[in-house]
Amino acid sequence: MRTVCPILTYPDVRAAIDWLGVAFGATVHQVHDAPDGTVAHAELLLGTGLVMLGPRRHPRNQPADDEWSLYVAVDDVDAHCARARTAGAEIVREPSDTDYGSREYSARDLAGTVWSFGTYRP
Repeated sequence: MRTVCPILTYPDVRAAIDWLGVAFGATVHQVHDAPDGTVAHAELLLGTGLVMLGPRRHPRNQPADDEWSLYVAVDDVDAHCARARTAGAEIVREPSDTDYGSREYSARDLAGTVWSFGTYRP
């Protein structure tokens, strides 16, 4: 049972679902369509984690990169980064080893959200 599920909004949720699958390996858990055929709500799985997606209803500025991001634990950071790069993700922090024993990288998705991936498992 998950107790915290981030919610991200995108101008085109269906495109985000497809891209997040190709770039980051997310798999579809649920997709609920709105009457007009757009996606009203979606849930994607990343390992044992879940992120919810919805439509961006109002234009807004994204926070600065260092104010927030999502973190996803993965087994092979370098392979994951290569997959994201191939899918067109902007790599904002190349894979590197941290002083606390994790290997990590960060990438920006198609809507500008920064995602961090690493071997650290809280």
